[in-house]
Amino acid sequence: MKAIVVTGYGPPEQYTVGDVPVPQPGPGQIQVRIAAASINPADVRLPSGDFRDVVPLEFPHVPGNDFAGTVSEVGAGVTAYQVGDEVFGQAVPRALRAMAGATRPSLSTGSLAEYAVFEADTPFLAHRPAGLDIEQAAALPTVGLTARALMATAKVQPGETVLVVGATGGVGTAVVPLLAAAKARVIATATAADAGILRALGADKTIGYAESEYPSDVDVVLNLTLPSDHLAGVAGVIRPGGRLLTITYPVPQQDWIGRDDVSLHFVLDMDGTLGGMREVGEIAIRGELPATIGRRYTLNQGAQACVDFVHRHTTGKLVVTMRNTLPSALLGNLNFDDPTRDRALT
Repeated sequence: MKAIVVTGYGPPEQYTVGDVPVPQPGPGQIQVRIAAASINPADVRLPSGDFRDVVPLEFPHVPGNDFAGTVSEVGAGVTAYQVGDEVFGQAVPRALRAMAGATRPSLSTGSLAEYAVFEADTPFLAHRPAGLDIEQAAALPTVGLTARALMATAKVQPGETVLVVGATGGVGTAVVPLLAAAKARVIATATAADAGILRALGADKTIGYAESEYPSDVDVVLNLTLPSDHLAGVAGVIRPGGRLLTITYPVPQQDWIGRDDVSLHFVLDMDGTLGGMREVGEIAIRGELPATIGRRYTLNQGAQACVDFVHRHTTGKLVVTMRNTLPSALLGNLNFDDPTRDRALT
């Protein structure tokens, strides 16, 4: 099968699209023919070698966490899925087994490929609702889970002011509509080019990324981008008794923010205790959780998608579809941000 292949530690410029064996499901596992996948930070951070001492990879490595596709084979003991079922979800590389939850971990052979194998018994996989199209389903798993976990932890009340730092990324574009639906006053960091997108998603105001532009006396800050050991500045704008939530590493310590009158939360739900993929699908088809897709690629362009994720400003998610039997020269002439692209490729 074709897949994005990483043969050693290094930047995404070294990734290739090549042939690897089709993974076979074992007991309790399902094989999925991948229709689309989306790019996440782990897809480039793990192969970079930044965490090789903690999470060593085996090469060749196929990245990819989020996906949508069709069950193509089921292993012994699997009853929740059948061949032909449309599914979507999130699963991390098997190298992350120790960090992937204590009870029902969601592990994968890598979704940036034509086929991947997943654990069947996990809350992070679900049947794809009929009203959720394939690209949306591939874009939403990680960001939808994270956005729901942030909302469950923050417990935002109507009328509260929430500052979202890093609002133009995948998680930001997912959580802003949820905050707006909760009747919060949302202030989001964004480039001038992205301001309109954030306002359309429900932000009341957009500001630049400089700390000098942060408002004062906010109730809640959601940090989606700054390293968690660099939060003292943003913590300074929170009112006494407010909340600071972060999803970035390193795991933050209270004394790092220089305040003991602000509650600090590191939001990471690896066990699905705050909800799983079924819940993400439910709120998505109700229109409460839109998928913001910034750019689209085919598998032939999948390695370039990883390069773009690192080096280009990203709005929402980068989605890779597997329908790509066209020659690279022809693919280069197509505009994958054009909404008519599906008809061009069919």
